[in-house]
Amino acid sequence: MLNTRLNLNKDVFLKDVKRKSPRDGFGEAIANLASRNKSIITLSADLSESVKLQEFKKNYPNRFIQTGIAEQNMCSIASGLAMEEKIPFVVSHAVFLTYRGWDQIRLSICMNNLNVKICGTHEGFSNGPDGASAEPLEDIALMRVLPNMTVINPIDYEQTKTAITEISKIEGPVYLRFSKAEIPSITTKDTPFKIGKADILTEGKDVTLISCGAITYEALVAAKNLKAKYKIDAELISSPTIKPLDEMRILESAKKTGFVVTIEEHQIIGGLGGAVSELLSEKLPTPLLRIGVEDAFGESGSYEDLKNKFGLSAHRIEDKVVKFLKEKK
Repeated sequence: MLNTRLNLNKDVFLKDVKRKSPRDGFGEAIANLASRNKSIITLSADLSESVKLQEFKKNYPNRFIQTGIAEQNMCSIASGLAMEEKIPFVVSHAVFLTYRGWDQIRLSICMNNLNVKICGTHEGFSNGPDGASAEPLEDIALMRVLPNMTVINPIDYEQTKTAITEISKIEGPVYLRFSKAEIPSITTKDTPFKIGKADILTEGKDVTLISCGAITYEALVAAKNLKAKYKIDAELISSPTIKPLDEMRILESAKKTGFVVTIEEHQIIGGLGGAVSELLSEKLPTPLLRIGVEDAFGESGSYEDLKNKFGLSAHRIEDKVVKFLKEKK
């Protein structure tokens, strides 16, 4: 058994464990939050069903704005709403919202430090069958570089629900990235979540694994198998907040284990791996392996097949960690 720190789902490793999509968690949470906070307005770029805004749209039609396929205009409209003390949630596929709307996000939202929540769904390979053009693998880098922007990538259905409530409480721009894929829930409704804080999912002494987003499930399975197969005691840190990074927790773990591996459904350049490598190079030089997409575009395929091809399935993560430790020790 893994030595776990948090209150996690005890059934997470069962073969018949119920799978849920973080996207569904978003839809449920935003509709529920709107009943308690009348300042919340949602904006959609002709994708209300795909991004799970149906319930919000039905219950609060006067607080739902359909902009059509016009992500740039949607971001500009949200800026105006924020100036009138509303809390706009702009919602679309991450690949459309952050790429097409980047100029407006930079100039209108971030430069004015406006209270706009940018919500990008279908993270990573979770929209795999639609091919490379529909797979956001650079969005964390695009959002992380912007001043005033907080970047959050929750790991599952329950944490996405909690994150919606938490980002509504803070002032300023937030980018929330979440998956379409149905995955086992690692957390429960009672698992703590705090913006800017990383969580130790499993304690260990041989290597530090750091992950974000839905791929954290594969990292958790890999940590379990590393212990069972290779006697490698991995400490797995979930870092749903990528900016600001929880520097203290990461540095403490890196100092203890002496080896760090980052795991993300994103380019290894500019994302979580980039953030951790910047931290370690400045404050605690440590051997580092970044697991993710290696300077390539995605392709069409099932979610499972793409995770495997790009080295993000549990057994591929295990192999890479074992090889890394053999080479560096």
